Amino acid sequence: MSASDCLFCRIAEGTIPARIAHADEAVIAFHDIAPQAPVHLLLIPRRHVGSAAELGTEDGVLLAQIHALAARLAREAGVAESGFRLVTNSGPDAGQSVHHLHWHLLAGRHLGWPPG
Repeated sequence: MSASDCLFCRIAEGTIPARIAHADEAVIAFHDIAPQAPVHLLLIPRRHVGSAAELGTEDGVLLAQIHALAARLAREAGVAESGFRLVTNSGPDAGQSVHHLHWHLLAGRHLGWPPG
């Protein structure tokens, strides 16, 4: 899939509207259009990466940025202390439906385990 065909790349470019919670040169966070919890944000790298299966050791800084942003957004939403889940799905059996690496930040209700 090319970046021009990618839904999340188009959101990152601003050609598809989204409720943006954060944007910087590397990462964008926006509200999920079909939230599964009272707090449900998607965090994506601006650079097109298909899934976590494509990550390498050179992506360590990006991963640190994503996790630090998730913690900050959870604090800002008032859910850091009660807890939040940060999950990425890789491939169809895991439930990945958009082939652009993304994390779901879910919070604001009890999240059962195991998921799915």
